[in-house]
Amino acid sequence: MASIKLTIDGKEIAAETGETIIQAAEKVGINIPHYCYHPGLSIDGNCRMCLVEVEKAPKPMIACSTRVAEGMVVKTQTEKVVKMRRSVMEFLLINHPLDCPTCDQAGECRLQDYYMQYDEIPSRFKEEKIHKNKMIDLGANVMLDQERCVACTRCIRTCQEVAGVDELALANRGDHVTITTFPGKELSNPYAGNVVDVCPVGALTNKKFRFKKRVWFLKSTPSVCTGCSRGCNVWIDHADSVVYRLRPRFNPDVNKYWMCDEGRYGFEFINQKRILRPLLVTEGESQEISYEQALTEVIDLLKGVNTAQIAVVAHAGQTAENLKSFHEFAVKVLKTDKLYYSKNEVDHPTQDSILITPDKNANQAEINRLGFKPVTELAEAKGILVLNNLSRKDLAHLMGKKIPLLALWASNESDVVSKTRVVLPVPTFAEQGGNFTNVDGRVQEITKAFEPKGESRLLRDSLVVLQHMLASN
Repeated sequence: MASIKLTIDGKEIAAETGETIIQAAEKVGINIPHYCYHPGLSIDGNCRMCLVEVEKAPKPMIACSTRVAEGMVVKTQTEKVVKMRRSVMEFLLINHPLDCPTCDQAGECRLQDYYMQYDEIPSRFKEEKIHKNKMIDLGANVMLDQERCVACTRCIRTCQEVAGVDELALANRGDHVTITTFPGKELSNPYAGNVVDVCPVGALTNKKFRFKKRVWFLKSTPSVCTGCSRGCNVWIDHADSVVYRLRPRFNPDVNKYWMCDEGRYGFEFINQKRILRPLLVTEGESQEISYEQALTEVIDLLKGVNTAQIAVVAHAGQTAENLKSFHEFAVKVLKTDKLYYSKNEVDHPTQDSILITPDKNANQAEINRLGFKPVTELAEAKGILVLNNLSRKDLAHLMGKKIPLLALWASNESDVVSKTRVVLPVPTFAEQGGNFTNVDGRVQEITKAFEPKGESRLLRDSLVVLQHMLASN
């Protein structure tokens, strides 16, 4: 697109034809306050918070919908602009409940932020505020507080333009206007959680996150959702080695600003049903042992066995680094070519043309690249080493073949544990770095959010020690 030049707050900048003032300003680090504008949604222009002065214009212009023009001169911080923003804030706060201490949006609320920047004066409103319904369960884990809503319509547009459904609407008029669902209907689309992300105030909150943790205590780590092969970019919000929520992270080539609810709420395995110490399993009963004892047990199981007859079964949800480590250990240390994989299998997998894929594995592409074959093709072996988990079908196949499961490296409890002799704990994706290759062949990096829990060790570290112990025996 053609480039044009304009001036914003005395700074000459280049912008592309068709861009709005707010977009051009954002590119050079000038933040123009706004409520209704969102870069991933259509422009509504109703909040008036982004009013700016434009030279030669007869009146203030809203930056979210005014297109840039050659030679345009924009002023975003004049006394007149600041006074307009203060007036908009005062208007929005007339009927606002001012319940910040008990609001779950505190700490990431634009009403709070802009009040401190532009208003910061006691309210002049002495009359009784308009009262509306609070704590309304809209469905899909979304709660609505109508008194806090500023009617920016971001949530309505998100349902329409992202999920492709009409599930939310404005009802009533004037100071009685509010967001609501249609009579007898619930918010139920698979992308409903995004309305919480786009809400600039505390009107819409996540039922599963409400009152769990104040946001200023959370740390945010960039990562990738492992719920399916799309690999949506996400933020892991965590504190004290506990994950409290996942939020979409902008990536224009993968998921833009959005993520599905299946991935959003699919993180509980990081916090729950974890294997935190090595286990020795005897006739289905497990007992905790030290990591060194566990590795020694694995060595004893491999003694006297032609390791070329040992099969390894990786999992399609593991990082590329773990898969490569397992592959290298099998080929170079065990000298086996029996390389197989298992994967998450769902009877009726959800899928759509937006983000959700039917493959519920984050790294099937890497599994295929490394040459692992489906477990169902395994005919015989003297024993099996398993990474992470087995599907019900694959576990039944191996049990039918009566091939012993010698060792399992896993982060969570499963049916496989009671059928394996030695279980060694490994971290979840949140506790390690690495890469996943998504359905489109895009390699995406994840970052370690916190240290591995309990006695979990990175797979490569465990295999290196095992390799040295095998060499010395």
